[in-house]
Amino acid sequence: MKDEIITCPGFKFSGCASGLKKNREMDLGIIFSEKEANTAGVFTRNRIQAACVILDRERIKAGRGRAIIVNSGNANCCTGPRGMSDAKAMTRFAASGLEIPEELVFNASTGVIGEPLPIEKIEKAVPGLIQSLSGRGLPDFAEAIMTTDTFPKISTGKGEIDGKTFTVTGAAKGSGMIRPDMATMLCFVCTDIEIKHSALKASLSKAVDGSFNRITVDGDTSTNDMAIIMANGISGVRAENRESEKVFQKVLERVLEDLARTIVKDGEGATKLVEVNVLGAASDRDARRIADTVAGSNLVKTALFGEDANWGRIIAAAGRSGVEIDSEKIDIFFNDVWMVKNGVGCGHDAEAEKILKMPEFEIRIDLNKGDGKSSVLTCDFSVDYVKINADYRT
Repeated sequence: MKDEIITCPGFKFSGCASGLKKNREMDLGIIFSEKEANTAGVFTRNRIQAACVILDRERIKAGRGRAIIVNSGNANCCTGPRGMSDAKAMTRFAASGLEIPEELVFNASTGVIGEPLPIEKIEKAVPGLIQSLSGRGLPDFAEAIMTTDTFPKISTGKGEIDGKTFTVTGAAKGSGMIRPDMATMLCFVCTDIEIKHSALKASLSKAVDGSFNRITVDGDTSTNDMAIIMANGISGVRAENRESEKVFQKVLERVLEDLARTIVKDGEGATKLVEVNVLGAASDRDARRIADTVAGSNLVKTALFGEDANWGRIIAAAGRSGVEIDSEKIDIFFNDVWMVKNGVGCGHDAEAEKILKMPEFEIRIDLNKGDGKSSVLTCDFSVDYVKINADYRT
């Protein structure tokens, strides 16, 4: 990843090791916009929220920003008044070094909940972090925000409006504690397009709903997750009407969908990336409920890990989703292998098991009831997932 230069005009990035992680891996990163940018965000729906989420929710109301400082290795959550003081201190250190107003700096943290943040280590590291800011520094930033991730997650896309090119670039972290409802991850997006704050906010919400809100690893939602986007307009490209906003929307969606896919692919201990597609439902909402239930079923996920074509677990999960379905109309496919027809097994287990050995495949459930459809990305549930999370703090 470090050999690939991915960036966004008008933005600089850096990452460093401040000592928050025991193994001296990079754990502190910063994004800096060369000019003030329209800024929007989407945050966790968990009722327990880290200091960074509470602080950013308040600051983002103004819709403007220039920098985001992020630490990994410590969530700074459930740490009392000190937690908010430390979150503000992080933004103050960054603002001072960058010579910008503190209210234009956002903060994010990820890691272990309940432990005080060693703020003195961050204060000591910030000057060097700022000094190393570079347009080529995104890989270091992406690495610095990782926790149990096995690789940095970066995506970029370009679009064209009136013959001019704009860029959308994002970095994310996420591997465990992932489920629909804003998933459990951090995502930071930069774009050099000029777009109104209201349109930027709407675009981000829609893109998140079609990406991070359609993935699951283990059914858990964290206290710190957020997605923040900054648009600084440096390209001179303007999204100023519905058609140009649609062009921007498509590029943003592609970038976020790519990041969401890599998060599930990097699910803790995961060996399979599986798309659960539900169609033929009475409504899109019904299809989504079934897709969520099947994708989040531990029995389904363990069968996927064991490469067991146990379609009974899939149809049982669909049946407990709360959606009215007719069991005698249900068809189930693993890729194009027909496993269930009209609610009865087709006996194609040997063919299906070949599909289950693939690193990526589809489970398709057709209710044959209407036009509703939806999909969710999931992964298998392996022995390594238990090992990783059994000793996460130690």
